[in-house]
Amino acid sequence: MDSGTTSSPASSPATPGLPEGRYGRRGDRDADRRLKLVGAVCAVLCLGLIAWLGGSYLVRETRMNGSVLAFQVASDTAVQVHLSVSKTDGTAGVCTIRSQAPDGSVVGLSDFPVPASGSSYDRILTLKTTSRGTTAELMSCTPAK
Repeated sequence: MDSGTTSSPASSPATPGLPEGRYGRRGDRDADRRLKLVGAVCAVLCLGLIAWLGGSYLVRETRMNGSVLAFQVASDTAVQVHLSVSKTDGTAGVCTIRSQAPDGSVVGLSDFPVPASGSSYDRILTLKTTSRGTTAELMSCTPAK
């Protein structure tokens, strides 16, 4: 029942004639090591990018932070807004405030300049509206470029 062909356990099917254990699996170990190194470098670069983007976002946001402390509907065409802004001294910018009607439609939207002098800005402002506004919401405070 022997067909006359024998297979030697010492020969590898991928490289005929070379003993299987003689050269080891060094190529696979080197490839695994390189793959781990590339993965580690990519992970460090990715974490660095996330940290840099997060840091730049926080620095940008802390240069000028505003809030609407209170508001009062003055008339059918105006809302009085108490705006308070903390900022870095010497930073000028613009704060955008909007007012909405009871149905949610925007009835007033305006940009208010914030001067560069001082580290805070606290004012009562008048937001003009097209009809009676029932809210006053700070949309953003952006430092000047």
